[in-house]
Amino acid sequence: MTELERRYLRLLRAYPVDYRRSRGAEIVGTYLDLADPGRRWPSPADAADLLRGGLRQRLRAGGVASLVPGVRLAALLSMVTASVLAGVWGVTELHPAPVEWGVPRVGPFVSLGVVAWAGWLLAAVATAVAPSRVARLTIALALLLTLALPPVAVLLDAPRPPLYVLIPQVALGLLGLALPDRQSRAIRLAPLVSALVAVAATEFLVGLEAGYSYYGFTVLHFLPAVGGLLLVAGALLAAGLAMSRDTRGGWAFVTLLTPAGFLAVPALSDAIVPTRGGVSFTALAMTTVVVALVGPAVLLLTLRSRTRLTPSTRRGHEACPTCGRQS
Repeated sequence: MTELERRYLRLLRAYPVDYRRSRGAEIVGTYLDLADPGRRWPSPADAADLLRGGLRQRLRAGGVASLVPGVRLAALLSMVTASVLAGVWGVTELHPAPVEWGVPRVGPFVSLGVVAWAGWLLAAVATAVAPSRVARLTIALALLLTLALPPVAVLLDAPRPPLYVLIPQVALGLLGLALPDRQSRAIRLAPLVSALVAVAATEFLVGLEAGYSYYGFTVLHFLPAVGGLLLVAGALLAAGLAMSRDTRGGWAFVTLLTPAGFLAVPALSDAIVPTRGGVSFTALAMTTVVVALVGPAVLLLTLRSRTRLTPSTRRGHEACPTCGRQS
């Protein structure tokens, strides 16, 4: 046995035991036949393909094959939401307070956040016009730019968007990486169209006000409202698909609980520790930790409860491994 074959066999552990016994040799043999001569390690693409295949087979064996299609639906709603927020905050960055007020700024912009929001708008464009692989790379770039804002702001002693703005954007972007490879034109255009509408609406509203904008207005009203709309969209999707015994919408709704919870953190923390004209940092931190724990826990508990229903107990109602629709 070669070292390459041994390493492929290790990756094959991602599959259920029964599946490995029946088809493991065939799978590894196919990868070995396609490998370049002299290769000692599986390529990153092969490793990712094996891990994805193993996850799909384990979900299928547990009777929850519709989880992955449901997460893909949630990814679409997440990218639309992230694009809308990027459009709103991109306009916000273009309208800082007057210089005479002495409010810290970064050149003609409110903060360093303008770089991250430009990255998210670029991701919306890439989703609309570029192949799925390029779109995911662009989303990953936007995520890196967003994560880099806090340390870079400290190094440069420059203002940045608040963490209660950045954290939900990261959660939405991470979920957006699960966008399906093959999408209709309408789906591909949805994030970009939503971002353009958000840019136009925010520019109009800022013009009606004093001509400048700031992140503070998001604290108790805007962000929680966006989170609520995200959950409503997920609930409507779940109800509509459930009418045809399609469980994808239910999985999408449960998956969206975490990013929607992060969007609602300011309102939740204010409900815990009411303050005047702002929010308590301690309450924000505690609420963020609770959401980060409770959201994934609900998803895992739902998954665990569903896997207890083996395929034999749901005879005649198997889920399609591709779309998740119940037969």
